[in-house]
Amino acid sequence: MSSIRLFILGSLDERGPMHGHALRLLAEEEHVDMWTDITGGAIYGAIKRLDAEGLIEELRTERLGNYPERQVYRVTVAGETALADLRRKGLTELVMKPDPFDLALTRLDPATLDGLETVIAGRLERLRSGLIRFSEHYERVEGYLTTAERMSMRHQRMRKETEISWHQELMSALPDIIDDERNRKDPR
Repeated sequence: MSSIRLFILGSLDERGPMHGHALRLLAEEEHVDMWTDITGGAIYGAIKRLDAEGLIEELRTERLGNYPERQVYRVTVAGETALADLRRKGLTELVMKPDPFDLALTRLDPATLDGLETVIAGRLERLRSGLIRFSEHYERVEGYLTTAERMSMRHQRMRKETEISWHQELMSALPDIIDDERNRKDPR
């Protein structure tokens, strides 16, 4: 499931033909980077791929004032079909990607066990700081959000809170983890 494809096709479908810069501005306006994996800079590359696949097509080229020429795109019939599929998948598929941290935690370096608490405490602090920034941003934009956008951002906040809670549990379990690692027998 590609969030950026869904964003571009959905935006063109909802708002009509647009150029890449307008799509990037829309992404910034809607702060999609706060609750999706979309970055503004990735939009242009995705537009080229969608155009090459025939899911969008150039409608016209326009130039306003001293701005560079911009290609205005619209969704094709194939793009409408792909959009319907992306919407369905986005609503029905569960995406819970494995975190490489979990594998690293099970493959600790015995020589660095003394610094493990500091590493985990740093992660926990970054998670807490991220949640604070996210919450402050949410408070600033909440009045401008649709109900669906509010629920999406609430989902992201709850995921962040759960991650913090798990890291707090991990901090409590660290003495046992470190003891386990130190008492492990040489498998050879």
